[in-house]
Amino acid sequence: MAFVVAATWKAKPGEAERVTEVIKKMTPLSRAEPGNVFYQAQVNPEDPETFFLYEQYADAQAYEDHKNTPHFQENVFGYILEYLAERSVKTYETIDA
Repeated sequence: MAFVVAATWKAKPGEAERVTEVIKKMTPLSRAEPGNVFYQAQVNPEDPETFFLYEQYADAQAYEDHKNTPHFQENVFGYILEYLAERSVKTYETIDA
């Protein structure tokens, strides 16, 4: 079973490039974390200030570990939140079949 995170980031007007830069920095670092299963960001082609991040972790603890990494603390909590108009994070658990 995986722990899934679906995050939506809406950049403030004129800040989409800055958000993209942070995502490009965070992606390889997040993918390298031991509990990461999948990490991929997307941008809405009809609204280039809206980003969707789809992430999978081995379990909820691995997601908590992700949020506590230096790169997350520095780039998300310590930097990018200032440039976002909106941010939502929803979590899910996969259904074993």
